[in-house]
Amino acid sequence: MKLVHCVVGLTLAMAGDAALPQAAKYPVRPVRIVVGFSPGGATDIIARSLAPPLTESLGQSVVVENRPGASSQIAGDLVAKSPPDGHVLMMTTQTLMTSAMIEKKTYPDIMKDFAHVALTATSDLILAVNPALPVRSVKELIALARARPGELNYASGGVGTTLHLGGELLKTMAKVNIVHVPYKGEAPAIIDVIAGHMPVSFCNVTACNAFVQAGKMRALAVTGLQRTPAVPGVPTVSESGLPGFEVVGYFGVLAPAATPREIVTRLNAEINKALARPDIKERFAAQALYPGSLTADEWSAYIKTSAVKWGKLIREAGMTIK
Repeated sequence: MKLVHCVVGLTLAMAGDAALPQAAKYPVRPVRIVVGFSPGGATDIIARSLAPPLTESLGQSVVVENRPGASSQIAGDLVAKSPPDGHVLMMTTQTLMTSAMIEKKTYPDIMKDFAHVALTATSDLILAVNPALPVRSVKELIALARARPGELNYASGGVGTTLHLGGELLKTMAKVNIVHVPYKGEAPAIIDVIAGHMPVSFCNVTACNAFVQAGKMRALAVTGLQRTPAVPGVPTVSESGLPGFEVVGYFGVLAPAATPREIVTRLNAEINKALARPDIKERFAAQALYPGSLTADEWSAYIKTSAVKWGKLIREAGMTIK
């Protein structure tokens, strides 16, 4: 009988161990955060800011891996097809969703092919120009574009990025013809504006404000409805002749669709804890990034609302791949 009791006890112990929530064992190896853009852009900066505190709280190295190209769809494809165990994540923007809308692609689908982990930040953009361009305001840029239809180019970090959407909204609201030139990430787009190869760009405050402050780019306006202390003295596009103009981007974490709920919940808690750290909040505030604090379900609802908004703009602007 004692032997039977021992066997039964051992069996129950093993079953109990197997039934432990996967989150209790997670992570068991380094965690990768895949970024769909080149190093140096806002998405990359946010991912690298969060990697050290997440390394501390998760007890495993958290590393950032850049996989630029196809408006972050290459990175999205990689993450969507990764094992759903929380060890491969994506730091995304709305680009993954909007580029698919523009290209009429069905995979990867931000709603169906991913678990929505956490909103990390939202951010306004800067409408910036090369200092050699003879404009110092949004009204002057519009006037120049109307005088030279089809001759002005604007750079973006890729098809469907907020930078692209900002340019298309400007074209629609101002009724001007400026030509979109997509890059494989925000950083190379900014470099070409600084070098004078591109005259105009919308860019994340995080990525280009240092160049604005150094005089290498000229900020004409910011794209939120309120001015931002991070870019002092710069008006909004809305108050500069295009009332109601607003483009606010988001950054957030995704995991493969079948990732267990307890791992998603654990990651959401650790990311929100990192975002609440004074050093992270101070770093984000300096770059006009507004930290997220949503639950995973709230983040999912945010994405759905965003899809409706950007889908409407894409349809109304007739945005397609030519």
